[in-house]
Amino acid sequence: MTIISLPGSSGYLNPTEITGKKVTYFSNRYVLGLTLTAGIGGLLFGYDTGVISGALLYIKDDFPVVNNNNFLQETIVSMAIFGAIIGAAVGGWLNDAHGRKKATLIADVIFAVGSVVMAAAPDPYVLIFGRLLVGLGIGAASVTAPVYIAEASPSEIRGGLVSTNVLMITGGQFLSYLVNLAFTEFQQAPSG
Repeated sequence: MTIISLPGSSGYLNPTEITGKKVTYFSNRYVLGLTLTAGIGGLLFGYDTGVISGALLYIKDDFPVVNNNNFLQETIVSMAIFGAIIGAAVGGWLNDAHGRKKATLIADVIFAVGSVVMAAAPDPYVLIFGRLLVGLGIGAASVTAPVYIAEASPSEIRGGLVSTNVLMITGGQFLSYLVNLAFTEFQQAPSG
């Protein structure tokens, strides 16, 4: 029997002929769990970029200075994306220096600290700093998660597992709009 190897394959044209087992998305629960866990970074990315559109209404209520200042509103919204640019640029170095697992944990800690800073923000400037921190975490996670998933995945299903991260990003955006809708409905509900 001759084994035919293709670029990018794990060495077999048809792994079922060699091992007798077909590689599926659900055949290795560890890799599937790792993919879903690493994909949470994508979910947070999508959620945080989408939720600000509804949260800005409440930010204007909490901080009157933001209500009449378009520059502050724009800065609050865009600071997470600016942080994500920096986080993505640093994320590659973080991966090389500390490995994928530690880089993911560092990104998660930065994101969590940014979330706490935003929740406790006494003024819009601290909120902007929190959005920057969250963006740094998002950017680092968006570089780390796909690489981590790709390195742990069997080559036969690697593309599908790595694309889970993108699915999680769009799922996070959808979830954020559902949350915004729920808060809008809650705000408009008559009291009585």
